[in-house]
Amino acid sequence: MENEGTVGLDCNFELKEVQKLEGHTDRVWGLAWNPVTGLAGVPSVLASCSGDKTVRIWQQAAATGSWECKAVLDETHTRTVRSCAWSPSGKMLATASFDATTAIWENVGDDFECVATLEGHENEVKSVCWNSSGSLLATCGRDKSVWIWEVQPGHEFECVSVLQGHTQDVKMVLWHPSIDLLVSVSYDNTIKIWAEDGESDDWHCVQTLGDSFSGHSSTVWAVSFNSTGDKMVTCSDDLTLKIWDTSLDLTASGSDSSGLWRHLCTLSGYHDRTIFSVHWSRDGVIASGAGDDTIRLFKEIPSDVVNGPSYNMICKKEKVHSMDVNSVQWHPKVPTILASASDDGYIKIWELKAIS
Repeated sequence: MENEGTVGLDCNFELKEVQKLEGHTDRVWGLAWNPVTGLAGVPSVLASCSGDKTVRIWQQAAATGSWECKAVLDETHTRTVRSCAWSPSGKMLATASFDATTAIWENVGDDFECVATLEGHENEVKSVCWNSSGSLLATCGRDKSVWIWEVQPGHEFECVSVLQGHTQDVKMVLWHPSIDLLVSVSYDNTIKIWAEDGESDDWHCVQTLGDSFSGHSSTVWAVSFNSTGDKMVTCSDDLTLKIWDTSLDLTASGSDSSGLWRHLCTLSGYHDRTIFSVHWSRDGVIASGAGDDTIRLFKEIPSDVVNGPSYNMICKKEKVHSMDVNSVQWHPKVPTILASASDDGYIKIWELKAIS
């Protein structure tokens, strides 16, 4: 059963600012944590991308814990860099730009080298994401299309499918954390689920969320899966977060990826401007960042058999930056660490702490 309306308040945590990272000269659009850093003596690494046409690589010093810019990736993109994503191995970084290209960077020693440039989109590329095995890359853009690229030997990337289904600008693409299922969200207010047809090897839309009363009523900006991939959360210009779950059996061999997703509940009344970013931590905490310069954190509370799951707001942070919060990203290995990025050109590192 669907659980509409606002959720409970239980603000017993706080976000403490750890450090403000300065260096970009324009708004910061996106953030990506390197997935293989942050534990066992390997320093945490964070990538950021900006309207200043650059990507910056930040690393936490082992001795002091402070963050430093270790590299600036420039002179490749000629317009805003809108999105960045590490490969699962942490050795490759993909960057998507308004110049209609996606660049692939390889970490060689302490240097980053651009080893491939993917072309094909008609104009701005808005998002890029690797699948869980690193064998596929997805991009999307203002041209209303989603492209799927196959990673081949020798830094070659072949476009294996161009997905036409959205009627407006596609804001973000995201692969499922364990199977080759792709989600795209758009200015057309919808969320589309894409899967490969096992018989034809072609990709197609298996479900559209948003064409019913339970969908978003305005632009959908971002999507995030929980750690197990059986739930996802979306955020929108309609000032809501929506939680979805699936009937998909993720443990089954060769599981039917067309399993339906259904709306579980709507979180409303917490932001008063567009919610641009949402991210689900490994520990089950949902972070949202919005144009009202705030971050909100939510956590699921025990299910009600009759009404279904609900979510409490466990933390609210006001005046996070001095402008819009464009991205919030939880650390993949240290789930109490959150990064945020803003139109003010800064990145902030936060630590989630319980209030005694």
